[in-house]
Amino acid sequence: MPDTTTPEPPDTAHEGRLSYAIFQLARAHRAHAAAMLRALNLHPGQELLLMQLFERDHQTQAELLERVGLDHSTVSKSLRRMQEAGLLTREPAPHDRRVMVVHLTDAGRSLREPIADMWRTLEELSVRDLTSDQVELFTTWARTIEKSLREHSRQTPAE
Repeated sequence: MPDTTTPEPPDTAHEGRLSYAIFQLARAHRAHAAAMLRALNLHPGQELLLMQLFERDHQTQAELLERVGLDHSTVSKSLRRMQEAGLLTREPAPHDRRVMVVHLTDAGRSLREPIADMWRTLEELSVRDLTSDQVELFTTWARTIEKSLREHSRQTPAE
């Protein structure tokens, strides 16, 4: 039976225990989500683009880029792969041929429920040992930490 205990952080991470725990949590969560996405023939991040298109189809690549918070090359590569898989189409906008508008295909739209089910299952697995109050507190704390990091990033000039 595999050991499921979390190893102690290395000594160099002692002063950053919370950050190390977040890193380990994000890594484990992403790995589990990636395995679930593979079952849907998707790569991590593609579901985020699809979820945005489920909410509002016919967005520009720039709008999707802003909404998912990924870099341009990642979004462009993901959209190309998804187009090749028949999940969406991209075409120039009528008002500006340089702007690409993204449209879901029937195959892309058909993933709405499987993706919702995947996220529901991932959530259930993630919080199965937590109370609803603990989930609320964790969510609040996670958003607070994220906000702090984003604000710092905006204040720090890019290197």
